[in-house]
Amino acid sequence: MSNALKTTILLAALTAVFIVIGASLGGQSGMLLAFAFAIILNFGAYWFSGDIALRMAGAHEVRPEQAPELHRMIEELATYARLPKPRVAMIESPSPNALAAGRDAQHAVVAVTTGILGVLSRDELAGVLAHELGHVRNRDVLISSIVATLAGAITVLAHMAQWSMILSGFGRSNDEEEEKGFGGLIGSLMMIILAPIAATVIQLAITRSREYGADETGARIHGNPDRGLLSDGMLHLA
Repeated sequence: MSNALKTTILLAALTAVFIVIGASLGGQSGMLLAFAFAIILNFGAYWFSGDIALRMAGAHEVRPEQAPELHRMIEELATYARLPKPRVAMIESPSPNALAAGRDAQHAVVAVTTGILGVLSRDELAGVLAHELGHVRNRDVLISSIVATLAGAITVLAHMAQWSMILSGFGRSNDEEEEKGFGGLIGSLMMIILAPIAATVIQLAITRSREYGADETGARIHGNPDRGLLSDGMLHLA
């Protein structure tokens, strides 16, 4: 099974979890509302994924005169990858890390931490940047943004369902409790607990699948498969 098909199936599963929670909160109306909300979330993640990622990471864009070597390296690698040069951003953090965001190659941004600039050689940094451009080329940045948005929304809905059960419990009579049954209560509780876990597992599965593809693409861009592979935010150097 190809990575693209796996990702599509996992995204569908993530959306299904979201809709199931909506149905548990409001029946058929809740299900339709959750489906509509999922579409709105995906639309927002598509158009604003780059800016959202930068703000969450505390990154700020840097001009070529502010980081000439970084801009030059990214431009060279983008040329090798046959990609337009992405925007360049910096994150004030001692942790060695890098990320790519944006809905497509024309609106991509690559951000690096100040920490990674201090610990890597030029060749190692080029390997990390090639990995991030691999994400851009494979359109992983858009997929990751949509997945993160849906997973976060599922967690929020699960918390809403929890509070809904608590509040409705205060106003429910004993007859209503018996009518609902112990099994129904247990099922609702299991859904509230397991839905965020399922969303996290699916998110990790999608991320891991895309990381392997970015490693392969990045190695081809950089020309050295042993330098600076970045996986799940952790730096690995040969």
